[in-house]
Amino acid sequence: MAPQRHLKQLFTAGLLLTGAFANPLHKRTDDDEDDDTPLPVVIWHGLGDNYANQGLRTVGELVEAVNPGTLVYYIRMADDANSDQSATFFGNLTDHIAKACTDIAAHPILSTAPAIDAVGFSQGGQFLRAYVQRCNNPPVRSLVTFGSQHNGITAFKECATTDWICRGAMALLKGGTWSNFVQSRLVPAQYFRDPTQYDKYLEHSNFLADINNERPFKNQTYKENIAKLKNLVLYMFADDTTAVPKESAFFEEVNGTEIIPLRARKLYSEDWIGLRELDRAGGLTMRTIPGEHMRLTDKVLNETFAEFFGPLKLKKADKRPTHLGDGDL
Repeated sequence: MAPQRHLKQLFTAGLLLTGAFANPLHKRTDDDEDDDTPLPVVIWHGLGDNYANQGLRTVGELVEAVNPGTLVYYIRMADDANSDQSATFFGNLTDHIAKACTDIAAHPILSTAPAIDAVGFSQGGQFLRAYVQRCNNPPVRSLVTFGSQHNGITAFKECATTDWICRGAMALLKGGTWSNFVQSRLVPAQYFRDPTQYDKYLEHSNFLADINNERPFKNQTYKENIAKLKNLVLYMFADDTTAVPKESAFFEEVNGTEIIPLRARKLYSEDWIGLRELDRAGGLTMRTIPGEHMRLTDKVLNETFAEFFGPLKLKKADKRPTHLGDGDL
């Protein structure tokens, strides 16, 4: 869902909610290094939101205010806003990621950029990570995710009484989370990951088990593409009760009361998706911010966009946070 002004939640109350790293970064010229044109930024929204939502557009305006001249592109599964919103609940994530890859690679400006930056809100964060792992053309320089479910969810939230799209989606779960029908049609089910049903998850997961390289066969391209990021910035909301568990934002494993930090997991120690290599290169950043799911302030967004977005050759010492209005997002 999209950030709203005055600390409104992105999620409606009650909702839960393929190629190696492309060559352009390695073909920089001296002119590229000196160019102060900011890299384009792509944004992928969360569950129940759509690409035309004014709250999301406000974020794009903030990106442009912090780094003037930035091209902002909003990923969508349909040009019709209602259809795009429906696609946050229904559809096959393999198809969704493929469409995002195709649309971005075909964009007349994005396709010619030496790299792009990206920000994902809630489930949009793990979807953008899948873009990096599966296609990455053009390549992502900095990927920022807010409250994303990188290690999956263990529970589905109840829907608001009048939210018929959500209620229709959750009704599919009655057919069984691990059925092929649900795994190919219900978006949140495709990143459902309950450690107490781990064998079923590995066997049936249509999306998350693949991009987290949890099955015996490890896709080396996934690992290489994540390791080649300049920055992977993970934000967790300290009081998040919408994304369960909230620690999923940091790739942490939660089983009952036990929390296994990322760096203590095999995912990291055996470097299944390149996080350890990226971390050792100084490119992995994990930050906790106060508040509920997707309650973001201007200050956090301003400072993040100033620190990690901008020209190909970042000059952080020259950056000054730019505030767009006095409210919060």
